[in-house]
Amino acid sequence: MKDTPQSAPLIQADTPVGTVPGYMPGFGNDFETEALPGALPQGMNSPQKCNYGLYGEQLSGTAFTAHIPERTWCYRIRPSVKHSHRYTRLDLPYWVSAPHVVEDVTSLGQYRWDPVPMGDEGLTWLTGMRTMTTAGDVNTQVGMASHIYLVTESMVDAYFFSADSELLVVPQQGKLRFATELGVIDLEPGEIAIIPRGLVYRVEVLDGPCRGFVCENYGQKFELPGRGPIGANCMANPRDFKAPVAAYEDREVPSTLTVKWCGQFHETRIAQSPLDVVAWHGNYTPYKYDLSTYCPVGAILFDHPDPSIFTVLTAPSGVPGTANIDFVLFRERWMVAENTFRPPWYHKNIMSELMGNIYGQYDAKPQGFVPGGMSLHNMMLPHGPDRTAFEGASNADLKAEKLDNTMSFMFETRFPQHLTEFAGKEAPLQDDYIDCWASLEKKFDGTPGKK
Repeated sequence: MKDTPQSAPLIQADTPVGTVPGYMPGFGNDFETEALPGALPQGMNSPQKCNYGLYGEQLSGTAFTAHIPERTWCYRIRPSVKHSHRYTRLDLPYWVSAPHVVEDVTSLGQYRWDPVPMGDEGLTWLTGMRTMTTAGDVNTQVGMASHIYLVTESMVDAYFFSADSELLVVPQQGKLRFATELGVIDLEPGEIAIIPRGLVYRVEVLDGPCRGFVCENYGQKFELPGRGPIGANCMANPRDFKAPVAAYEDREVPSTLTVKWCGQFHETRIAQSPLDVVAWHGNYTPYKYDLSTYCPVGAILFDHPDPSIFTVLTAPSGVPGTANIDFVLFRERWMVAENTFRPPWYHKNIMSELMGNIYGQYDAKPQGFVPGGMSLHNMMLPHGPDRTAFEGASNADLKAEKLDNTMSFMFETRFPQHLTEFAGKEAPLQDDYIDCWASLEKKFDGTPGKK
């Protein structure tokens, strides 16, 4: 599907922060958009001369021979080679990549953290990233990392891209602007953004301080999950994903570009803004998605489906039936199952589950799991409701009930997630979390038919 060309105002240094960017609907669409009329070539990708004196350049997100190659053609003021010079190493000690195993930090266990406090230090998107867990290997492009971001200051004449990964951004507090090569995305709690591997962007604070969660995906790109017998509707519908329209900067000002490459950070100095794409077409784009448009499905008679029924996006692993990452959402919904224990049941599984709370109360943990907090249940470690949740659900009057004011999520992976030194030693770890199951009682007495 192609959307008709659209235009957007220029993104300049003095653009009011209240300016509303434009978007195009769809997931995986072949979009086309131009900020100046006639900037986008028609009928071909690489004309001998582009209009306005622009340079044609392709950004490829998959191999050329992929079954459905993902790529975007950009028509820009300068080619990207003008935005790359000699590089020097940059130390960002709190943003780490897999493999990363800290000898004196134990990842075997059930863990939960309070929200990471903002502190008094001025922090940008780069200096405010705090890695909590890593899994897999960034060099072989499998696995993931999970982060908390703390952002109080905008990036000024500073830009970034990751050659290692695409980023799934989940805000919990504050509002950010992602000014990217392909357009502008404004993001606030209740929304998510996907920033592709290799895309250059700058992050600005629109309403701060800002805190949220990031899933860094080293592996195959996020895609919509297979629906199977669910059919064509519900869950996350493609039309609710929004890609930005073209917008550009033509600013000659000393700037820095930081690149994350094989887990290391490198900085280059350039003489202009690299956000100079005047028109583009393709299917390799950033997106935003409003989580309130996620339409959950579930049991309408009895029993509790697997949490996979709530998958918003998945990144395949190459192993059938398991994912490099599943992004799973637990939001407001009706509970109607009869004669059923309705909260998530006790279980162990092969996936490692990192959860975050965006707002409200999670039904399996009514105490302690607060907005901005996180928990980790690694592969094959048991977890489930605490005693309060178990007793309440076991004795509830099972009428139709609206589970309201709740939004939590899960970054789930087939790989074990290793704690970083920050997660094990600096982040506000709840040392008593494991004790939330200590008061569960033995109820067995051997009497036939007794419940």
